[in-house]
Amino acid sequence: MSGQTERLDKLARKPASQSTRQVPTTGHEWDGLQELNRPLPRWWLWLFYATIVWSVGYWLVYPAWPLLSSYSNGIFKWHSRAAVSSDLAVLQTQRGAMTTRLAAASLAEIESTPEMLDFARALGGRAFADNCAPCHGAGGGGAKGYPNLVDNDWLWGGSLDAISQTITHGVRSGDEQGHQGSMPAFGRDGMLKRDEVLVVAEYVRSLSGL
Repeated sequence: MSGQTERLDKLARKPASQSTRQVPTTGHEWDGLQELNRPLPRWWLWLFYATIVWSVGYWLVYPAWPLLSSYSNGIFKWHSRAAVSSDLAVLQTQRGAMTTRLAAASLAEIESTPEMLDFARALGGRAFADNCAPCHGAGGGGAKGYPNLVDNDWLWGGSLDAISQTITHGVRSGDEQGHQGSMPAFGRDGMLKRDEVLVVAEYVRSLSGL
């Protein structure tokens, strides 16, 4: 054990090589080990300085600093919330004409008009995900206690009118026109508007390939 200690001690106190002696040191030394002063690569330093300049510019241009009761608006006065609201407004304008047609149409008219049917099923998928998927699953496959909407075996009827009736009046919801079960009356209670009931009915019916 003492021999190994002596070898380690000699190795630690071994004179620095010629290449090492050419590198400046910080002046720190411990047990014969010197701390070399090797500067960072110049490209790395310039990149680091550039990120500092960029961060300062970001703080000035975009909202970034919290204030006592508000926040800094930035030179550009750009806000992500305003950008999202603007995009939604544009989308609403683009969909306006078709949405108006859809709200005034009947289920039979929607089913017989290909462009309205495609539009209704697209909107219905979103409404289904928000309101129906928690119980029936994202793909409509159902769960324990909740019917499978993908097959063609329907508890309360698989026609568009029957599906719309179920969505509107629910199941065991206290509505005289409802069924016996645990589904809320989305239409009666205002959770879904009339046109949303129609598009969800179309979407649900499409899940079984009809």
